[in-house]
Amino acid sequence: MSAQPDSLQSVFNRAFAGLSQGREAFTPQLTPREVGTITSVSTGIARVSGLPSVGFEELIKFPGNVFGIAFNVDEDEIGVVLLGEYWHLHAGDEVERTGRVMDVAVGDGLLGRVIDPLGRPLDGRGPVTARERLPIERPAAPIMDRAPVTVPLQTGLKVIDALIPIGRGQRELILGDRQTGKTAIAIDTILNQRGKDVLCVYCAIGQRASSIAKAVAIFQEKDAMDYTVVVVTEGNDPPGLAYIAPYAATSIAEHFMERGSDVLIVYDDLTHHARAYRELSLLLRRPPGREAFPGDIFYIHSRLLERATRLRKELGGGSLTALPIIETEAQNISAYIPTNLISITDGQIYLSPSLFQLGVLPAVDVGKSVSRVGGKAQRAAYRAVAGDLKLAYSQFEELETFARFGARLDENTRKIIEHGRRIRACLKQPEFAPVSVPEQITVLLALTADLFDSVPLDKMTDAEQAVRHTAADIPAAVSARLDTADKLSDEDRKAIIEIARQALAPFQPKPEAKPDEPDQKTEKKPKSESKIRNKPHSQSDKSAPEAESEAQPTNKAQPESEADSKSDTEKGEHHADPN
Repeated sequence: MSAQPDSLQSVFNRAFAGLSQGREAFTPQLTPREVGTITSVSTGIARVSGLPSVGFEELIKFPGNVFGIAFNVDEDEIGVVLLGEYWHLHAGDEVERTGRVMDVAVGDGLLGRVIDPLGRPLDGRGPVTARERLPIERPAAPIMDRAPVTVPLQTGLKVIDALIPIGRGQRELILGDRQTGKTAIAIDTILNQRGKDVLCVYCAIGQRASSIAKAVAIFQEKDAMDYTVVVVTEGNDPPGLAYIAPYAATSIAEHFMERGSDVLIVYDDLTHHARAYRELSLLLRRPPGREAFPGDIFYIHSRLLERATRLRKELGGGSLTALPIIETEAQNISAYIPTNLISITDGQIYLSPSLFQLGVLPAVDVGKSVSRVGGKAQRAAYRAVAGDLKLAYSQFEELETFARFGARLDENTRKIIEHGRRIRACLKQPEFAPVSVPEQITVLLALTADLFDSVPLDKMTDAEQAVRHTAADIPAAVSARLDTADKLSDEDRKAIIEIARQALAPFQPKPEAKPDEPDQKTEKKPKSESKIRNKPHSQSDKSAPEAESEAQPTNKAQPESEADSKSDTEKGEHHADPN
């Protein structure tokens, strides 16, 4: 018992000795610290004076742990964009420099998390663990560090993968009016990346909280959060957060790309981003331009989207594919912001409100949509069928307008229209249900082989599902070649078409039982028409539709109706001869 106080005393002695040594070794140093004052606070911005050495886009710290970015560096004062709640800030409050630019946490710890552009968690799962931070504004990769786009990014949507293909490293714009399914296409694409070694970043800019919650719930339900990072700014957040959101999300995606991964990033949507930047610029008294946007509105989007690319193998071979979304007004794709984005990106997917109202979902207007890069990356199996399919669909869309007037159509035109209706029915797809590559190839090959043409339109959905289910019966060797750059051989094509033909056999219309004698009577019917031809011209005109309606069920009625019209023209010439 007596030894215990002695040991405790020795512990204290050693501790105090260490403290005294540390105190003697410490030499205080004075570090200069620039402190300024707030001169005024407005909606989302503040004006600060007294920071003579501040740099452009430097981070400035305000009371209450609120940060801001130095946007306007004038001679007398600084215009600062605030990145948080500013209701407690007042004129005269002290601010200080941080000596660094705005950065964001990056790394695997962000996968499956919902964060704001500052890296703060919004999902209630505790702090975000990250060992590295990157600036939100980074220069794009030099040209010599880039590689051509050669690998496809499968969206799981038949109309896009077949007719408007997207490659890894491409920038494909999605634009259309409100409520036409733009976000649904982006979410479908993210859901389809499961098991394909593609990481995803979904950046919601100024969206409603209910819409963001719905998207996150879909990701969680489909197990897509395992490979997805969600960066969120809500509609009631300060405009400064909406402005930096896409840049922060791109830095998070670039970290994965530089590590050698393939990354998909969705900006939903850049219309809100442009409006937030316009609001900040007008509040900071920057001169307005067209539609009150500042003069550098093109530059803020071009420097953002130029960061999407595919790197060379020597640099890891990673890629960053960007899907920016833009909202149009009254189908005006030639407005200021849409034309800016169209000129920056490598193609666009246009969603038509008229197709949406007709129930054609996804409502992709193939005529106004284009992919300038993805065709090089498209699988050979798709290229074998996509050209004929796009031509047939374009012909159908042109002829469909004439068919609405009730005009008489020849047999070839009628076949084109019926084939086009089957194409449109096959390209329809429910929401959040991506289709695999073998299933898409089987359906598309069946379309190009005209196997669906005899299927009634009301049975097309069931027929297409049957063809998709039989894709599992494709031989393993053939199915493996569909995912490579190898061309589809004639034997492979015949094997797939035969599988699809067997699947469609139950949906073919049953031939009607026609006795021989009634058929002979209907074929002898046109003899009565010869008697009608001898009657006056007005009577023949009156009875011609009746004769056509009687002769319509038979296949031989078409030549006879042509002969009928020929005799009418001869009679017209005969009436004109006496004069």
